[in-house]
This record gives sequence, C-alpha cells and structure tokens, in this order.
Amino acid sequence: MDAAFTAEQDEIRRTLREILGKRCGPDEVKAAVRTHAGYDRELWEQLAQRLGLPGLAVAEEYGGVGCAPADLALACEETGRVLLPSPLLATAALCVPLITALGSTAQRSALLPPLAAGGLTAALAVPGPALATALALTGDNAAGPWSGGGRAGGVQARAAAGADGGWRLYGEAAQVLDGHSASLLLVAAHTGGFARSRTLLFLVRQEAPGLVRQRQTTLDETRPQARIQLRDVPAELLGAEQDDVLEALAATGRTAAAVLAAEAVGAAGQALARTVEYVCRREQFGRAIGSFQAVKHRLADLYVQVEAARSAAYYAAWDPRQGGLALAQALEALRTAAGEAIQLHGGIGFTWEHDAHLYFKRAAADELLFGPVHRLRAHAADRAGLFPPSAAPPCAPPCAPASAPVSEKVAV
Repeated sequence: MDAAFTAEQDEIRRTLREILGKRCGPDEVKAAVRTHAGYDRELWEQLAQRLGLPGLAVAEEYGGVGCAPADLALACEETGRVLLPSPLLATAALCVPLITALGSTAQRSALLPPLAAGGLTAALAVPGPALATALALTGDNAAGPWSGGGRAGGVQARAAAGADGGWRLYGEAAQVLDGHSASLLLVAAHTGGFARSRTLLFLVRQEAPGLVRQRQTTLDETRPQARIQLRDVPAELLGAEQDDVLEALAATGRTAAAVLAAEAVGAAGQALARTVEYVCRREQFGRAIGSFQAVKHRLADLYVQVEAARSAAYYAAWDPRQGGLALAQALEALRTAAGEAIQLHGGIGFTWEHDAHLYFKRAAADELLFGPVHRLRAHAADRAGLFPPSAAPPCAPPCAPASAPVSEKVAV
C-alpha cells in the first residue's frame, strides 16, 4: 500500500481548502443552512464547475473526472473541516454508485452527466430510520423489513396496469438526506408481497404527481433531512428486477462509510485546532490556560485519537471493506473532540450559539444516522468472524429431587 498522496490529490486538497476557507466560515454556514435549499447554491456551482467535485467518482465516459473513491474521501475531509452544507454526500457518495451499478445503459447516459456537472442532485430515500441498515453498516440488509416487508408501512411498489407498464409507489420515508431539495429521488421500495418478496430501487422525479416533500427540523442543520410521502406516485425502475439491489446497497455503504469517516476526521481535526488556538490565547491566573499540564494532557490524548482515526479513514479509502470500522473510530473521535471543545472553551462554550456546538451537533447527528459506534463495530466483528458462535451448552441434567425436610433440630 502506497499511502502517499499524488500531486493531483494534493492540488485538489489545496484548492478546495482555499475556496472553502474564503466562503465557509461559521457565519456563512449558519446563513446557508437557513435558506430554502439548505446550502449555498452559488458555492455548489463553483465547486462543481471549477473542481468537478460531484463528478469525482463518475467515469469519464459520462462526463466525470473518473477518480477513485479515495479522491472523493480526500475532498470530503476538507468539506468536513468547515461542516459544508451541500448535496455532495447524498448525490456523489450514495446515489451515483447505485446508478452506476444498477442503471441501464440509457439510465446511466441520461443521469450521470448532469449529476457529474452538479446541475442535477439526487437523494436516497429509505423508509424509517433505517439508512444504516439499508447500507449494511450496522447489520445485514437482506432481511427486508426495513423497506416494508410486505406489510403496511415503509414504501410499497406495484406494477402499474396498462400497456405502458411502469410502477406506482405509495408509502413514506421520514429521514431523507437532502430530500427536500433533490431533483431526483432514489426510492427503496418493497414489492412482491410474501411470495416474491424483494426490495427494488426506483427513480422518482421532483415534479412527479403525488409526491409530497417537507423539510424536517433536525439537530444538525448542516445535514438537512426531509419527510417524503408517496401517494400513488409514478416511478421508473432502476435497472432490472433481477438485479441484486441489496448487494449494491451494501457495496455503496462500504464506500460511503469510508467517505463519511474522512469527513468526520476533517471535522474532528478542525474542532481540535480551534480548541488549541483558544487555549493558547485564553489567559487565567496571568498565563494561557494551554500551558497548564492538565489541559496539555487532554489535548495530547485527543490529538492521538484524531490522528489514529485519520489513519483508519485513509486506509478505508484505499480498502472500502474496512469502512465500517474506520467510520466507528472517526465518529468516536469527532464526538470526543466536540465534547472537549465545549469543555475547554469554558462558560462561553456551553452556550448553544457558540461555534463549538456545530461540531457537537454534527457528531450527534451522524451517529444517529449511520451508527451508533458500538453497532458499527459489532457488525464489522461479525463479518470478520472474530467471535464465532459458541457451542451449544450441554443438556441440563434432570432436576434432582427436593431435599427431605429436616424433622429435627440439631442442638449446638
């Protein structure tokens, strides 16, 4: 494994950090998330046209840059540093791989070029709070109840009557990343009832009749979510009915976990840097509080944790099969860094409006969406076979007869 970055990757990092440093301060981020779209459209167009950011993982034949997932992870580390609100994660990390893996030739030719150019954004709609399950991050996604399971609830799909065919969807997805602003929805729906039960993916356009989208109030405003209601909505099947949708979702989950790990590491590193800067200029008892030994030890431990998470994230970008473990370590580092930032900023750090809470909210929201950490690690351990099931315990012996009652007292 060659862990050194190429000249092109260093240039992507430098250019992206320069642009975001000028356009994504805490005040700009707070202003962007309160717009209707939930992000700065002008900045998104600049990132798409100048850097080709949404097309990093799109093949060149479809108008993309044709880079490896490692390049997307490297870019997301920089966007994580400033907590950039954008449709990059939902579009490039979740939807583009699914369209590439499952889409027909016509679908890929029609959808991937505008997605790579940034003019079209997409969102993955999974019923209920089951995004981590659907992506096989915290458990096996083959069970199927997360998409409806043939019963009421989730999203159900049925073949439309008539010669033109097509599909109709009905149901609800309550937590869809960027679902309120995405031009295209990839909806995971259950079909086939009990006899031929399966989960398929469908394409739904934003102007489809019967589609209702409502932005939700979330803890982390930089991760906007929407409630999607499908009321007999016409949809187009992505790929073919015999495609292995669950395996495609799991493969997408592995790559997305590596990208999310890099993004969380970027956020954790920036939270640490801001805290170090503060303790070096905040004085108490005539000296900077950063000179106190107790503060030095806490920050040193945090530095080691963040750098270990960064190493794990870089390794996962090279080998996405390790994405789940890297994501667990990165989320834990971000949670610790955000907590220490609030603590070491003192009284001002505990105010809800302080910038340190942006990192705290991101840490809490990401763990709710893609974790929790202990389930990420448990699933990774199960897949690796670290803890094989123990042998069945031997049969218990038959119950012994009850002791005869003592009829006499023994004198002592």
